[in-house]
Amino acid sequence: MWYVIEGYDGQDVLARRQAARAEHLARLQALRDEGRLLLAGPCPAIDAEDPGPAGFSGSLVVARFDSLQDARAWADADPYCAAGVYARVDVRPFRKVLP
Repeated sequence: MWYVIEGYDGQDVLARRQAARAEHLARLQALRDEGRLLLAGPCPAIDAEDPGPAGFSGSLVVARFDSLQDARAWADADPYCAAGVYARVDVRPFRKVLP
């Protein structure tokens, strides 16, 4: 089943986000290589493709896992969590309809 993982950035975490980015992306690339990643990306804190020093308000991942428990465990192990980037992470089931 598909699951949405939505991480919400804390305050003033852009430097921490940048420091943990390579590890974070490696995990996403592994999901992609396994055919389990539907989409992933950050949410700019302002209405701009590159938010610069404004940074990001969080990130969204939609990926396939065997269970909600597995999706939560994967999310909890994210380098952004360990680095203190995310103040909160929500994980919930997702049903893809389109495209």
